[in-house]
Amino acid sequence: MSDPGVERDAAEAESAFSHPAVAPDATAAYGGHPDQVVDFYAPRGGEERAPLVVVLHGGAWRAPYDRQHVTPFADFLARQGFAVANVEYRRGSSLPHQGAAGPVAGRWPETFDDVAAAMDALPALAAEALPQADPRRTVVTGHSAGGQLALWAAARHVLPEGSPWRLPAPPPLRGVVALAPIADFLMAGELDVCSGAAVQLLGGEEEFEARRVFADPATLLPTGIATALVQGRTDITVPYQVAEAYVDAAAKAGETVGLTLLDDVGHFPLIDPAADACAVVAEEIAQLAW
Repeated sequence: MSDPGVERDAAEAESAFSHPAVAPDATAAYGGHPDQVVDFYAPRGGEERAPLVVVLHGGAWRAPYDRQHVTPFADFLARQGFAVANVEYRRGSSLPHQGAAGPVAGRWPETFDDVAAAMDALPALAAEALPQADPRRTVVTGHSAGGQLALWAAARHVLPEGSPWRLPAPPPLRGVVALAPIADFLMAGELDVCSGAAVQLLGGEEEFEARRVFADPATLLPTGIATALVQGRTDITVPYQVAEAYVDAAAKAGETVGLTLLDDVGHFPLIDPAADACAVVAEEIAQLAW
C-alpha cells in the first residue's frame, strides 16, 4: 500500500524541480575553486536600490545538489523586487579521510570556509556585479542544509574563541529566514534526517561532538540577529520537530525566534515559485528587508 505522505512529498519535489534553470544576470568568483562563485539576479521591480537577499541552497550538503535547482527561486525573489545573490560552495564527496563508501554530506572545513568567504566578499562583489543591490539591507535565506548554513552565517560572532570563522562583531544583516533548516543537529540525528547528513558534515561520529559547537546552529545562540523559520507541517525530509528544537534552544538562550508552520506543506514548496508557500517565504523576507 502506498504512503500518502511519501506520494505528497514526491509530487511536491516534482513540481519544485520542474522549472527550468534561470540564468543569472552576472556571476562573480569569491575564490579560486570552481564552486567558489556567486550568481547575481537583478531586481525586476524598478527600485534604484533594492535589499540584497543571499540564497544558500540545500541538498544535504552533498555534491550532486548544486545551486542550479534554486535558480527559479532566486528568479522568483528577483521578480518580487529583491537583488539576489545565489551562492555556491564546496559540498561533499566520497573522500577517503571521511571513511565513507557513498556520497558524503559536506566537507570539513571547506564547506564552512566557503560560506564564510562568500559572505565576507559579498558587499564588494555585489557593488561591482549588481550595483542595484543595497548590502546595508541584507537578508540571508537558505533551504534545508542551506538553512543551516544561513543560520550559521548569522552566528559567526558567537563561534567559540579560536574558530577561524569567528567575527569580532555581529555581521551586518537585517535578518535570517531559514526554510525547513537542519537547525538542531541532535534532533536531526534522532530523526535520521537525510540519512545522517549532519554527522557526515562534521566528519563522522568520532568528530561529531568536538565539531558540533562550531557548526550546529542550536549551539550558537543567542545571536542578536532577527531570525525567522518557515516550515511545512507535513515535511518528511526535515520534520518540523527540528525547527521546534532550534526555537526551544533559542528561547532557553533568551532569544525569540519566529516560526511559521504551514499546514499541508512539505519540504519543497518553500522554494517552488508555483506554490503558495513560496509567496509566504517572500513576505517573511520582505518584513526583514524593507
